Amino acid sequence: MIKFLDIQRITELHSPEIHEAASRVINSGWYLLGEEIARFEKEYARYIGTDYCVGVANGLDALRIILRAYKEMGVMHEGDEIIVPANTFIASIIAITDNRLVPVLVEPNINSYQIDDAKIESAITPKTKAIMIVHLYGQCAYSEKIGQLCQKYNLKLIEDNAQASGCKYNGKTTGSLGDVAGHSFYPGKNLGALGDGGAVTTSDRLLDKTVRSLANYGSTAKYIFDYQGYNSRLDEIQAAILSVKLSRLDKDNQRRKEVARYYLENINHPEIILPKVPDRDAHVFHLFVIRSHRRDSLREHLHDQGIEALIHYPVPPHKQKAYKEWNDMELPITEKIHAEVLSLPIAPYITDKEIKSVVDAVNAFC
Repeated sequence: MIKFLDIQRITELHSPEIHEAASRVINSGWYLLGEEIARFEKEYARYIGTDYCVGVANGLDALRIILRAYKEMGVMHEGDEIIVPANTFIASIIAITDNRLVPVLVEPNINSYQIDDAKIESAITPKTKAIMIVHLYGQCAYSEKIGQLCQKYNLKLIEDNAQASGCKYNGKTTGSLGDVAGHSFYPGKNLGALGDGGAVTTSDRLLDKTVRSLANYGSTAKYIFDYQGYNSRLDEIQAAILSVKLSRLDKDNQRRKEVARYYLENINHPEIILPKVPDRDAHVFHLFVIRSHRRDSLREHLHDQGIEALIHYPVPPHKQKAYKEWNDMELPITEKIHAEVLSLPIAPYITDKEIKSVVDAVNAFC
């Protein structure tokens, strides 16, 4: 069986360095808010191209704390609206509603699966305070038009960079394109920890200070609390491991691009829609997503051929029970994408023999 993702094989790519890093932390006797997190935050900020980075417990907390910080700073208030792509993973939306803000769902472009920048302006109201772009599947969602809309309407640009560590746009790294970005280091991400983890990157000094305080119980000094905060901290072992993996991220992403290129050049089937990738630098292929109107039959066929394929994601947010007030909403492009997408195995460890087997199996679907 060719697994969709084999975390153990990813870890083996970095095994000696990971074991050394973990042992170093264990032997230090210091497990939170120490030298390792300070080092990683500095390294990751430099890599992303921002002045600041704050390590937090996970990607959802990163987005949640960003929005809470803007509320504490008086930039946003309860009931304000945040524009967000309708086909995102639900965490993007939970972060908004958890802060008693209002998500405004905008349909994606059917070719790129990213928020359709031609449909954003009509969704802007006097209550709109930010556009949250999501670099879904590892592809950059930013466009000059989105940047212009933020300027025109004085909106914050928030990046959900959970799936796109190392992605570029005109030479800049995603996570530095907007005012602030949330990152996830879930084990399956391109830059993954051995457990949960996340980060916030920004060049806004006050925002950095507020996020850092909120993530640590709302503390501004020991036993001094300016906010009713959270306990959301990236621990020392995960920070040390992430520093190891960050040093290889570009190399690992390059292998993902090679695998994607092979898929794009060799999958040839009349019922398979391949992703449109006009700029290879603007995609790090966290996922390689194809579409078929017979998606479920295709998935069964691949399983029979010893290949594990997954669906990201089977049910869109507006059809989830968690947001039952939206269940009657019609978003046809989003619904079409969720009904047809299938993710093929892609990872830095995957072999040429394995990717050929995947291609042969897809092309043999009948």
